[in-house]
Amino acid sequence: MARALYIHWPFCARKCPYCDFNSHVRHQVDIDQWRAALLADMRHEAGLAGGEALESIFFGGGTPSLMPPALVGDLLAEAEKLWGFAKDIEITLEANPSSVEASNFAALAQVGVNRVSLGIQSLYDDTLQFLGRLHSSDEALAALDVAQASFDRVSFDLIYARPGQTADAWENELAQALSFGTDHLSLYQLTIEPSTRFETDVRLGKFTPLDDDPAADLYALTQEMTSAAGLPAYEISNYARPGQESRHNLTYWRYRDYCGIGPGAHGRRLGTATERHKKPENFLKACAEQGHGANIERALGNAEMASETLLVGLRLVEGVDLGAIKTRFGITRQHLLDADKLALHENLGLVWQNGERIGLTQAGMPLLDALLGELVSDDLVAA
Repeated sequence: MARALYIHWPFCARKCPYCDFNSHVRHQVDIDQWRAALLADMRHEAGLAGGEALESIFFGGGTPSLMPPALVGDLLAEAEKLWGFAKDIEITLEANPSSVEASNFAALAQVGVNRVSLGIQSLYDDTLQFLGRLHSSDEALAALDVAQASFDRVSFDLIYARPGQTADAWENELAQALSFGTDHLSLYQLTIEPSTRFETDVRLGKFTPLDDDPAADLYALTQEMTSAAGLPAYEISNYARPGQESRHNLTYWRYRDYCGIGPGAHGRRLGTATERHKKPENFLKACAEQGHGANIERALGNAEMASETLLVGLRLVEGVDLGAIKTRFGITRQHLLDADKLALHENLGLVWQNGERIGLTQAGMPLLDALLGELVSDDLVAA
């Protein structure tokens, strides 16, 4: 049964050059039309996913802080009517730290948002310009102050391992970030994603990404500093005080069911993977014609679900319970993992085992993608 709801708002004021998310720039948005479409899409999902009380809701994008607070309130009211809310439900909204959007924070809190994730990305103006952000560092810090006064829980994002970034520069920036006292940070290494402007810039030689070795050194520095500050890593790129982890994102990483609505949103319910139409206009048309925005609904096999549980679960410091995978999907340890490769990488200090639970060490975390290719059994891949 789904206990989490993801709502995608696809619009941004500008497309960032590193971003490969489903985001679009539109000069005009018909809010009434979008309200009707998102409510219809939500009702469709609730009818199929069961009626257990929601434990988390996440507004992602795009830039959800561009949504009118009244629309956010309408969607939350409908979700509560359809599913009910757990007593301590976590309701997160992603926000840009501009003064215009910060002016809506109090209203967003009043309609039920209790956690905000700010896309600050850097504390330096020259880096913000490189990253294509519209806000300044002063504006970001002012928005952070407003967020901390408005919401129970606040997180913000930074991007590091940028071209030419030194350990000293990152140490200074991260120390400043940790001084603000938030209970959660998302710290992402800059990656050059396909079909982004940065991919074109790199191909044209406009800048050179940071090499793997210095990036790995920055990752190790990040682990040390966040742990010392009381925000240890709980996932490859996420850090929190104990008890302040993102419950919604843990739903993904622990491979639990969740409903996804809005353009391009993915979901997983009762062994079925769902995906909405990505282009906003196509999503609106589908909602008007068929009462929902679903484009793909695909049954998942047990081998695929077991593999995905391993893939997302190894992102977590807590690792993966192989016994639970066997119980859920009937896939045994020997069919899931290559025992010889597992032993090899454990001896190399990249993997740990504790009974039925396995995970990656701090040294293994940056090598996740490569290790998955090594660890997953050929029998499972062929299944």
